[in-house]
Amino acid sequence: MTIDLDLARRLFHDLHEIGFDGTGITRASYDTGENRAHRLLADTARSMGLEVRTDWASNLFMTLPGVDRAAPAVMTGSHVDSVPMGGNFDGAAGVVAGLATLSGWIRDGYKPCRDVTVVAIRAEESAWFPVSYIGSKAAFGLLDAPALEVRQRGSGRTLAEHMVQSGGTPETRETAEVLRPATIRCFLELHIEQGPVLIGTDTTLGVVTGICGSLRYRTVTIEGTYAHSGATPRAFRQDAVVAMAAFVSTLQDHWLTIEAEGGEMTLTFGVCHTDAQQADFSTISGKVSLSIDVRSRDAELLSRMDAHIHAARLSVEQAHRVHIDLGPVTGSLPARLDAGLQRDLLEIADQLDVPACSMPSGAGHDSAIFANLGVPTAMLFVRNANGSHNPDEAMDESDFARAAAVLSDTLKRQSA
Repeated sequence: MTIDLDLARRLFHDLHEIGFDGTGITRASYDTGENRAHRLLADTARSMGLEVRTDWASNLFMTLPGVDRAAPAVMTGSHVDSVPMGGNFDGAAGVVAGLATLSGWIRDGYKPCRDVTVVAIRAEESAWFPVSYIGSKAAFGLLDAPALEVRQRGSGRTLAEHMVQSGGTPETRETAEVLRPATIRCFLELHIEQGPVLIGTDTTLGVVTGICGSLRYRTVTIEGTYAHSGATPRAFRQDAVVAMAAFVSTLQDHWLTIEAEGGEMTLTFGVCHTDAQQADFSTISGKVSLSIDVRSRDAELLSRMDAHIHAARLSVEQAHRVHIDLGPVTGSLPARLDAGLQRDLLEIADQLDVPACSMPSGAGHDSAIFANLGVPTAMLFVRNANGSHNPDEAMDESDFARAAAVLSDTLKRQSA
């Protein structure tokens, strides 16, 4: 089957135009950038003759009807929102690949035996609202009422308000029609790799074995006492920065212990700052803010790390006479992906002479929601230079074309 690479080029170009912020790509969830991207995709799908619909949370479904409309549908897709100053391919590559595949099928005159739907899922990036997998949870009726009241980091307005602005109907959350796992034969998500493994091993594609879950404390604050840097001896200090250093070091040491035992996880402190208004080079800091992000495919290990975070908090509070407020905790469950679909992807990649390997995903993806609901799910990573969540994402067009060919043949096999 042919892939409509001309369509893919146009969509990537137009998505870049929509999202370019002068440095990178910013398409904020449920805001102007994501909304414009969804309109572009919907207009493109309609021009192809696809059936187009949205759900109560404005997830976008673009369907090529199959011969048997009652059979469980095959789904593919990803998201088109981005982190602030991100890249143009994270998420978007999966939606573009799905549409380029169906466009090629239509031009070839191929009609699948069952419906094939490309999904553009809302708000995958939790950089904007502190809730994981907003769109995919909403699609299955799993988004709870409190989530609608969280506020966007940019506007300060609630998720519900942004949904309405984006064409959603959050007031129908409890009664709206949602996806049912039994009506979905499988879900396949193509995505750029967000780390260096495929580039480092000169491998074009990665077939994902599992997706990490997460444990997040986004708004940790450590409060000590502001005091004069020269007039306050060490024994009298309640230094928030020193306490933070001890807290971070304790958690880092525990990570090293877990790795030495064979555990697989990551630990990141992506935010760390003193109070910009009160901090001064000649003042002992009385307040520090930081974030904690733990990832693992082992749910028990995430629980163990959570217990250690709380133990470290108490220890540091006592040793440094400070108060540590961890703030609310958020997170997501790990997911195992379907073994049969993994075999299909590897087999088809081999048939097409595309180098591929099996690998885990350290990042979270909407596929985890599908998989944990019992939908057979697989992910296909595409080699991508310079990582992700930055303006320098660099997926080569030829790699995208080969990945889309593997996706197309797998979708054809599953829709037969």
